[in-house]
Amino acid sequence: MPAPTPPEDNDPDLFRAAIGPVRPLPEKPLPPSAPKPRPRARMAEQDEAQARDSFRYALDMSLLEAADALSYRSEALPPHVFKRLKRGEIAVQEELDLHGMDVRTAETVLRAFLNDARQHGLGCVGVIHGKGLHGAALENRPVDDRGVPVLKNLVDRMLRHRADVLGFHSASAARGGTGAVVVLLAPSKRR
Repeated sequence: MPAPTPPEDNDPDLFRAAIGPVRPLPEKPLPPSAPKPRPRARMAEQDEAQARDSFRYALDMSLLEAADALSYRSEALPPHVFKRLKRGEIAVQEELDLHGMDVRTAETVLRAFLNDARQHGLGCVGVIHGKGLHGAALENRPVDDRGVPVLKNLVDRMLRHRADVLGFHSASAARGGTGAVVVLLAPSKRR
């Protein structure tokens, strides 16, 4: 009898013969693509940012100098109470010191401080902003290139535009003089 011929050493053929017939798997669908971002009004955002920056940092003709007193009274504050505030007869319940802060940080901290004071029912707070006399060499620049105290003007501008501020006046000499301000806040409305 003749000897059987050895099978060829063709691995792929041997594998197919060993497993039998196969059927291909169905193709997986592609994963969904990320949704397109919603359209944004970029020009309006830029305009708003520019307006905010000019409100915050633009210095106009009525800039306060280091020795100028901060003073403001809303129509809601009786004149006799404002006189007491100017004379330093109203006690400060809480105080914030902005020394050493840059303008953006000072704005954020002051906004949070006033909101927190009002939320806790404080009626009179103090803010130490400094006069800007010693900061020209500092990195955070408490005075601008013309020597105008930046933090002092920021505090004045912010306080004048807040609806919850009834009035403010620079502190007495013993409490910081023109480097600090005493602020009267409107009582919070309980709901």
